[in-house]
Amino acid sequence: MYAIVDIETTGGSPQNEKITEIAILVHDGEKITDEFVTLINPEKTIPYYITGLTGITNEMVSEAPKFFEIARKIIDLTENKIFVAHNVNFDYNFIRSEFMSLGYKFQRKLLCTVKLSRKLIPGKKSYSLGNICNEMGINIHSRHRAAGDAFATVKLFEILLQLKNQNGSSGIEENDLGVLHPALDKQKVFQLPEDPGVYFLYNDMQEIIYIGKSKNIKSRVLTHLGSTKNSTSQKMRKEIADVSFELTGNELIALLMESEEIKKHQPLFNRTQRRTLRNYGIFDYYNPEGFLCFKIDEINSKISPAVSVFNSPEYAQSLLIKLIEKYNLCQKLCGLYNSQGHCFHYEIRLCKGACAGIELPEEYNQRALMALSSIANKNESLLIIDKGRNMEEKSVVRIENGKYLGYGFIDIFSVNGIESLSECIMPRKDNYEIYQIIKTYLRKNKVERIIK
Repeated sequence: MYAIVDIETTGGSPQNEKITEIAILVHDGEKITDEFVTLINPEKTIPYYITGLTGITNEMVSEAPKFFEIARKIIDLTENKIFVAHNVNFDYNFIRSEFMSLGYKFQRKLLCTVKLSRKLIPGKKSYSLGNICNEMGINIHSRHRAAGDAFATVKLFEILLQLKNQNGSSGIEENDLGVLHPALDKQKVFQLPEDPGVYFLYNDMQEIIYIGKSKNIKSRVLTHLGSTKNSTSQKMRKEIADVSFELTGNELIALLMESEEIKKHQPLFNRTQRRTLRNYGIFDYYNPEGFLCFKIDEINSKISPAVSVFNSPEYAQSLLIKLIEKYNLCQKLCGLYNSQGHCFHYEIRLCKGACAGIELPEEYNQRALMALSSIANKNESLLIIDKGRNMEEKSVVRIENGKYLGYGFIDIFSVNGIESLSECIMPRKDNYEIYQIIKTYLRKNKVERIIK
């Protein structure tokens, strides 16, 4: 049995947007046996450009049921059925997010008609619902409305099902897996959680051959097991005889755990990640004349902590160039100009003459200290608070004086000030790669709270 689903939303992000309409068509492999279509009050304003696309206005949804009022109906219609949609992750992730806000874990087997179309009807320029339906002669009534798109997906699904049957299979599985190891329990794979965490792939000797992280463990593992043209991926797939996982609650903890576990186990197929990166850093020091200077060097345990760390000297140099321009610093004192006399920037009046004995250290160092404070991490102390592994838990990452101390989890009812947050930390090894992971993650993602 299949539940063919289509939704309309207020935008593209399940974390920030809401569902405005849903259509669920239950299909037994031959025909539609049940259907459910309704507008949903998103409890937020629908942007004008979304209304222009779907035709759904704020007035139309003002009296519609809220998601929690139809949640039971969605559960009943999709239970014990394969969840089918065109670009299934979009619809599924929105519905999962809505249920998550209610404290309910929604989990179904998935089938994507985009992926299946590419496999069974190859060679098309576009596999968007509008284009593929036009190619197959399927009329879509009310495009970009849940019911219209869902009924079109049903017609496409029936064509795909027929093509699949012609190839000698009686039905469509959740995922077309490649050639797998005979010892691998497929049922165990399909029961993997769809939550953030780290997963471990084993060979038939129970040796870890690969460690990875994902916001959706099940989806990522299925990707490893799917068909691929990459020879290394094919070789690994044939060796996978078992799988295990650790839930982390969020991607940051997953990244930290993945890095630590790869260094610890040195898996065969983590060749790139298992080697500690040759990190480079920007270092600060005072020269004999009293000027605050910077230099780029490779990080090692014999020199003082870096101001900031990078994966390559090119990245470090790029940042230094920006600091020189922003704070009118001297190229020579920043280690980017090697000469006996003054730097080139002094000749074109971009440097105020620190390298020529004209500007005093006290004046120059004020700007250099401002540049330093904009990138420095060696004195930074943070507690990073984010989602835990369940609704009643939070994760905590601790950095003290620029040193990564570890992470832990705490029950929200046990939180009693900063001290209780610090006590839940499990000590972890510090290295510059870990700190770079944290800095990069915080630049690109939001967490629930940062306590400095």
